[in-house]
Amino acid sequence: MRQDDQVPSPETAEDVMQQLRSKATELLLREEWKESVQVYSQFINLCQEQIINTSNNDPDQVSKLQKSLCLAFSNRAEARFRLRDFNDALQDCEQALKLETTHFKALLCKGKLLLSLNRYSMALDCFKATLLEAHASGNLETVNGFLEKCKKLEYQSRTGVFDLSNWVLNGFRGKCPELAEYVGAVQIKKSEISGRGLFATKNIDAGTLVLVTKAIASERGILSGEDSSEKAQLVMWKNFIDKIVESTSKCQRTHHLISTLSNGENEDELEVPDISLFRPESEESNYSNGKLDVDRILSILDVNSLVEEAVSAKVLGKNRGFHGVGLWLLASFINHSCNPNARRMHVGDFVMVHASRDVKAGEEITLAYFDMLSSLEKRKEMSNTWGFHCNCKRCKFEEGLSSKQEVREIEMGLGKGIDAGCAVYRLEENMKRWIIRGKEKGYMRASIWSAYSEAYGSERLMKRWGRRIPAMEAVVDSVVEAVGIDERVSKVLMKGLKRRGCGVVEMERAMKFGRGLYGKVVKKQALKSLLEMDIS
Repeated sequence: MRQDDQVPSPETAEDVMQQLRSKATELLLREEWKESVQVYSQFINLCQEQIINTSNNDPDQVSKLQKSLCLAFSNRAEARFRLRDFNDALQDCEQALKLETTHFKALLCKGKLLLSLNRYSMALDCFKATLLEAHASGNLETVNGFLEKCKKLEYQSRTGVFDLSNWVLNGFRGKCPELAEYVGAVQIKKSEISGRGLFATKNIDAGTLVLVTKAIASERGILSGEDSSEKAQLVMWKNFIDKIVESTSKCQRTHHLISTLSNGENEDELEVPDISLFRPESEESNYSNGKLDVDRILSILDVNSLVEEAVSAKVLGKNRGFHGVGLWLLASFINHSCNPNARRMHVGDFVMVHASRDVKAGEEITLAYFDMLSSLEKRKEMSNTWGFHCNCKRCKFEEGLSSKQEVREIEMGLGKGIDAGCAVYRLEENMKRWIIRGKEKGYMRASIWSAYSEAYGSERLMKRWGRRIPAMEAVVDSVVEAVGIDERVSKVLMKGLKRRGCGVVEMERAMKFGRGLYGKVVKKQALKSLLEMDIS
């Protein structure tokens, strides 16, 4: 054997390990996470070899090596956590804790990982286990911060009680509020609308949260007139796809849950996943991940991704003014209706879906994918763009009236700039002749809402038509009952109340509509502030 081929002596191996440890620590401090993982991996492999080679000879040396190995696993876990490689990071924490069950850094990192994975109770246990060491090492303030955060998020996730009031009243300044994921009284079932849908398992009052969920990934950008080109949006879309692909490669649970989403084919043959899979605190499973190549991911995103600035959505805080697209898993199961019963609100990377009107047990939760305050013809065009035919009660009813000459004349007149008050008057008179009542009357009014809005907002038109058309409050009530609350309907109501002076009864009416618009996540003063922002 040549001298160069001889196995290095333990001292030589120890020198190499020291060099690797120093280099890995330096990379960790410089926040070069990927490189740090690579060097720590080399150190861990060499350290494990040394433990095997010395196990029968020197117990003290083995103990020393095990302590070094425990710290290396903990530090690699931290680097992997920063890279959002949660599965491998958790495995590193477990390896470290096998070597030392109370290791502070391993427990702290595991707690942060579980917190990021929405497993709040288990994260809380980890942080509690660090308290004694945290007190001794001067890290008590850090650990207490994590404990308070965990308790708050666990409470939100368990109760569905969220409060954004302070953030709203402070003008959305500072960071977005910290939110937990939450799944309310809903289940996934086969839907008569399309494929699978989300259904209420008990009666849900207007404003009550249905779900809160964080985006698997999102991409945002400011698209001005010049930047709103197809090329700019394609760049955003590519970045978004890259983020999704990365997330599926790093987390088995994410991979599995995305694979349950529809890709637009064979909708009726898809399995119905259990809602428990999407709940925070769900138990880890040995997920049987199906094939999820880039082509399938593209098909899934084409069907399930949401844009933030939709008509049935409200973006609060720093994301306002941005064009945003994201994937929110459980929200992807919510089907479209032109008379929806839910709305969504975007806060940071979270979407909060709440009932916009009272929902009965067994009723399907629905959102408006496009403008519900538009004519049947325009809604048909938009549903074709989305790739489906809407067959909701409202569309069926309006389809039956679409052949009437009077309806076509009103719509054509509005397209040519006819007096809005005249259009409203003609529709109201025709509905009397056709004996249209109840929700059907609200459907028709919603279809030419722009005319009602213009008429009620103009002193000139109200002087001419005010005595011949219904009172604004009656029309608003009927539209909300038929198609749910919308920001533009609320705006007409608030402006009308502001002009005439707002008494107690009127303000209660506005608050009721505000609950449907924003949900029960803000208190009265903050809700009033939001409604006033809408008309400013």
